[in-house]
Amino acid sequence: MRVSRPARVRATIHVPPDKSVSHRALIFNAVATGRATIERILDSDDVRSTAQCLAALGVPIEWPEGSQVAHVTGQGLHGLFEAEDVLDCGNSGTTMRLLLGLLAGHPILSVLTGDSSLRSRPMGRVIAPLRAMGASLAARRGDTLAPVVVKGGSLRGIAYHSPVASAQVKSAVLLAGLYAEGETAITEPSRSRDHTERLLTAMGAPLAIDGLTVRVRPAERLSAVSVRVPGDISSAAPWLVLGVCHPDAEIVLEGVNVNPTRTGILDILRAMGADLELVEERTSGGEPVADIVVRSSQLRATSVSGELVPRAIDELPLVALAACFAEGTTVVRDASELRVKESDRVKAVVDALGRLGAEIREREDGFEVDGPVRLRGARVHAHGDHRIGMLGAIAGCLAEGETEVLDDAVGVSYRTFWDDLRTATSSEAVSG
Repeated sequence: MRVSRPARVRATIHVPPDKSVSHRALIFNAVATGRATIERILDSDDVRSTAQCLAALGVPIEWPEGSQVAHVTGQGLHGLFEAEDVLDCGNSGTTMRLLLGLLAGHPILSVLTGDSSLRSRPMGRVIAPLRAMGASLAARRGDTLAPVVVKGGSLRGIAYHSPVASAQVKSAVLLAGLYAEGETAITEPSRSRDHTERLLTAMGAPLAIDGLTVRVRPAERLSAVSVRVPGDISSAAPWLVLGVCHPDAEIVLEGVNVNPTRTGILDILRAMGADLELVEERTSGGEPVADIVVRSSQLRATSVSGELVPRAIDELPLVALAACFAEGTTVVRDASELRVKESDRVKAVVDALGRLGAEIREREDGFEVDGPVRLRGARVHAHGDHRIGMLGAIAGCLAEGETEVLDDAVGVSYRTFWDDLRTATSSEAVSG
């Protein structure tokens, strides 16, 4: 795709449904009692991978291609069947890690794999606590990489202190805890997104939250819950950064999930002086929702670290882009988790923005960016990472000349991204 800077940006965008909520609505309802309707489910490659794996485990799912409505007939807590073939999780770490937690409670044999990117991402962080609970798991490279073989059943509750703040690790342990004898507790170094806690509580799971610790006891049943999925703030983030960095922009983002465990990007941009406001605040599917209005802004540098990082982990590449237009040096630290995403996002961000002329330096746990600078169009390779693909596209809309984005993979999370970009910038700004 080829992108150039438009003279002005004006748009109202209804961003795609939340990917994290979409995954969980499918997985949790699969082992609930009853039938659930999931409205505005994200129709993306990742969420389709979850649906296909659940179907292979015997869960009836009605989800026509191109539809944003799915129906799940729950099979009860112990109703999954052994799949006849390997479960292909595609590019989705959420699919693999959450299913490992769920399957740890079932006395069936399952083999989970994925594409080359997913097979390079760390699974030991999930395997270790599930093994401690009594599940049998084996994986490549010293039980750290997929494919992963799991045979579950006969679990016991544990008190686990996770070395990383990860909603996927937390969710896997909590799902296994629904099947374990006694109480299961997981404590994180800082709070990760809480979509699992919200939805499991709504379904009747015996779950309690105490600071950074979440506790769950074995469940007798979960009640199916229909969900209308709110907009994904990770998919809103490219437009937020485009809006604040472009010199003549106003963008309205409708129906965005503003769950406080996910709004780190809003806090970071506000600290940088961004002109943004939340309007029409409301609740949808148990999640806080608002429309976000964002306008051209004069930005200043900021520092991102600590508990702010897990609340903005997927949006940090775009923070680096915003920093190119901010006065001073922006520092992102404590973000080594970026190195084990779909790509090494520290290296990918430094490479992509460096090609465009950014003054950016790699840190072991993040990056530093000096601003402001004038970006110049260049060729950017996203390495099949959808977040880097969107970063390259938005950077191209802010750079002088033409930017070419290769292997963008944006369909993993945002199938209509390029169409929305054409709408926001005029069709002349996007080609390919």
